[in-house]
Amino acid sequence: MDETEFWEIVDRTREAADGDPEEQADLLVERLLQYDPDSVLDFARHFEARYNRAYRWDLWGAAAVLLDGAGDDAFDYFRCWLIGQGREIFEGALHDPDALADLLGEFDEEVDGDGEELGYAADEAYEQLTGVVAPDLGIPAQPEEPAGTVLDFEDESALAARFPRLWERFGTG
Repeated sequence: MDETEFWEIVDRTREAADGDPEEQADLLVERLLQYDPDSVLDFARHFEARYNRAYRWDLWGAAAVLLDGAGDDAFDYFRCWLIGQGREIFEGALHDPDALADLLGEFDEEVDGDGEELGYAADEAYEQLTGVVAPDLGIPAQPEEPAGTVLDFEDESALAARFPRLWERFGTG
């Protein structure tokens, strides 16, 4: 499975789920069950590589603005959700996290921003196909610390300065 096919699967399941990340995860499992186990592992590698790429302080700060705070788990689930939004939004957010203010349509923090189940979809499909837990993907592990410059998520003025468009649209200040 190449990168284009990976993103096509993400896009089709998101569209079919009408943006609901839990429904998207269910549809993703169903879709991946149509593939052979090696292709499911390829999908998992694509997902995990992007998940690791998004382990950045600036994206964590953007998540903190969008979600009115984001601890470790919330940021993990946010990264899964961000991948689930598709290539344009994912790459746009990596290029400029503040651009999420323009890239995102309606945002309901009760539903949006939490794609925990998306992170397990490939593992679940692989296990259903093979009856065993997915093997190690053979890609580098996530770094110990996020990339970039540390941000103080408690400092609203710093968040507003770093993410002016996001803050204007989603900030609590």
